[in-house]
Amino acid sequence: MAVGKFPIEASHIMMFARSIGDDNQIYYDEDYAKGGETGGIIAPPTFVQASAQFDPDYGLRPKIGGDGWFGSGGKPTGVKPREDSAGSTGDAGGGGGLHAEQRYIYHRHPKVGDVLTATNKPGKSWEKEGKRSGKLVFSESITEYRDQDGELVVTAIGTGVRTERPVDQG
Repeated sequence: MAVGKFPIEASHIMMFARSIGDDNQIYYDEDYAKGGETGGIIAPPTFVQASAQFDPDYGLRPKIGGDGWFGSGGKPTGVKPREDSAGSTGDAGGGGGLHAEQRYIYHRHPKVGDVLTATNKPGKSWEKEGKRSGKLVFSESITEYRDQDGELVVTAIGTGVRTERPVDQG
């Protein structure tokens, strides 16, 4: 995610919490939040993923003046394959890829008034032999979210896996 600035506003936090069905007052009631350990409204876990809405190149949102959005009925559903560092889309060998895991390390709570920036960096890669799909290639992508003072707030670690070939149906 290439986010220049991700401002955290109280309404963003409230709407995110509602969208995930979390009605904890710490996410919307300022008086309640001030009286607690955090001293104010904080963002729920996974909230930093909302930074995608501030990324102009986010692939799961329609482009202004574009030719539709996947899932809009005008095109087949699904995300276009991305090229890896070797220039492969992951389709060449007939295998596929998927998002396998997402972890978050909180260095402190994101809070109202923070303006976060996100920096991406590669993580570890490793391989395993699959029984039905051949080689499985795992790779991590690390996104560091820093506040307006440059302090690390959240580290998000996503793990993807690609298969060497389609999974045997037998």
